[in-house]
Amino acid sequence: MNEKQCLKELAQLFLKLGIIGFGGPAAHIAMMQNEVVVKRKWLDEQHFLDLLGSTHLIPGPNSTEMAIHIGHERAGVKGLIISGLCFILPAVFLTAVIAWLYKEYGQLPEIQPFLYGIKPAIIAIILGAIFPLAKKSFKTIQLGVIGALVLVLSLLHYNEIVLLFGAGFLALFWFSIKNKNAVQSNASLLIYPFIDQGSFITASNLNLFLIFLKIGAILYGSGYVLFAFLDAELVSKGLLTRTQLIDAIAVGQFTPGPVFSSVTFVGYQINGFSGALVSTLAIFLPSFVFVALLNPLVKKLRNSKSFSVFLDAVNVSSVAIIISICVQMGIATIIDWRSILIALLSIFIVFNYKNINSAFVVIGGAFVGYLLTFI
Repeated sequence: MNEKQCLKELAQLFLKLGIIGFGGPAAHIAMMQNEVVVKRKWLDEQHFLDLLGSTHLIPGPNSTEMAIHIGHERAGVKGLIISGLCFILPAVFLTAVIAWLYKEYGQLPEIQPFLYGIKPAIIAIILGAIFPLAKKSFKTIQLGVIGALVLVLSLLHYNEIVLLFGAGFLALFWFSIKNKNAVQSNASLLIYPFIDQGSFITASNLNLFLIFLKIGAILYGSGYVLFAFLDAELVSKGLLTRTQLIDAIAVGQFTPGPVFSSVTFVGYQINGFSGALVSTLAIFLPSFVFVALLNPLVKKLRNSKSFSVFLDAVNVSSVAIIISICVQMGIATIIDWRSILIALLSIFIVFNYKNINSAFVVIGGAFVGYLLTFI
């Protein structure tokens, strides 16, 4: 297949995922796994897991970085750029429209009836995708023990980056005990840029760019970690009100695509369309750079025995953390007979009709949820 055709397929796929990708990073990863491993067979389960594990070792939004990785695998640097932009832009565009409406009219549109059904459907999609990944990643009893330990600690809200690196080093410790003569790998240090811009009084676009570039370059964890950074960097300095930050969180939850698109909303409130543009560019830029540097190394690192042990532990921990997210989402959203019914129907469809596009499961969940709210 020629490069032009590959780029076209990547654009079509990630535009679609950017439009239907409700539910946060775990749901996005589930949809990507279904599209590129099950349906299109662009990657096998193991390499998909390796790429997923590598996204947890660098700062930035995991699902966006996964989209960028897949693009690089299919069509090099051009594919990396196309996939990343196509996944990000639908959410950014929708968020910009909402930001404009919010600034004009001072409130968010009413979407709760649709969210009611979307969330249980998304949990089913995540479970459907994580099942084959779990079977692939739990290779040994030791990895099973590590995965179970990470799952429990994740449910107890321990920091995910501590769990991921801790699991990797625990696996290396076990490996070194069993293989005393094994050659120890040289650990590479990833040095993340840190830009200290001080306390700004003005809200110039340059200041916004530097703030969000720093956040994108050092932020590990979920969207909630992002909002903690925004509170420290913007609210405490008087550039954003706490009410605006809370509304930005809401926008990030009910729009498709990466949660980091909330930054578009924030930038618009501070400095209009130009503020939205520079803020969005700055927070996503480090992800493109990190993935471009890391992607060519993933296969080479897999061939290193010591790093392969480390990566297997990171992979199984990534799966455990996604399961933990799924459990927490379930506790928060599956709360009555209506949401239980939607969840069970969605699970039945996902596991028994694997060729059905996940978009139809999301849309169906939203429609049924909307109807059931009137009962």
